Amino acid sequence: MSIEQIFVLAIVQGLTEFLPVSSSGHLMLIPALTGWPDQGVVTDVMVHVGSLFAVIVYFWRDVLNLLKGTGDLLQRNMTDNARMAGYIALATIPALALGAALKLTGAYELIRSVKVVAWNAVIFGILLWVADVVGKRSKIMEDMKLRPALIIGGAQALALIPGTSRSGITMTAARLLGFERAEAARFSFLLGIPAIAAAGAFTAIEVVQLGESIPTDALWAALLTFFAALAAIALLMALVKRMGFFIFMVYRLLLAVVLFALIYDWIPGFSLPAVA
Repeated sequence: MSIEQIFVLAIVQGLTEFLPVSSSGHLMLIPALTGWPDQGVVTDVMVHVGSLFAVIVYFWRDVLNLLKGTGDLLQRNMTDNARMAGYIALATIPALALGAALKLTGAYELIRSVKVVAWNAVIFGILLWVADVVGKRSKIMEDMKLRPALIIGGAQALALIPGTSRSGITMTAARLLGFERAEAARFSFLLGIPAIAAAGAFTAIEVVQLGESIPTDALWAALLTFFAALAAIALLMALVKRMGFFIFMVYRLLLAVVLFALIYDWIPGFSLPAVA
């Protein structure tokens, strides 16, 4: 990959992975607007590793508490940290189960299209805004119980449908359940740690099976993604404390307009791949 492709891929992946704007939609735009070839599975793994470390670094206190909670769970000591670790673990199961089912049956390829991304950018963008408007602002993450954790985990599984946005759909569910914006985002990011780690591990296994190695440009992409993702998390946490999710709905609608324009050749000289 060229330096330009590494830089753009890392910035786009890092920013859109955690903002509720659909990373898949943006990644589809890159080859359409630049003509660059697909970056490959190894680079995909590395940029996800960069995103993962960004969450861990930003929420290091919460991560330490979850690690302590995991230890408490293993010792059958039901502390507050243990309960939260348990909620995160249980809420991750729906996404892992659905992801495995889609992968093993090949059904994922049936929903992996540009039109699906465009329509979901609209549908889930509007839903995010509606949830933000009607949702109460009273609960914090320490108020989390098993039922809401499982509901948010079930919502996370929907993010396997391209264009949904993992952070967007989990924050939508959390807002509908009455959690404050910042707390909804906080739980969403922490919930993403095992999900992103599992996806990265699964892809890494495929890489090993293919006998591929990690090129230097993939390592650079991971490093740049880390900083971009860290900036995205900080930006989102700052924005949700000062304003609602309306701006993200508007952005998603604009993204959908661009995708539809490319799908139906409204923009001369640009086109999207049939599957991205």
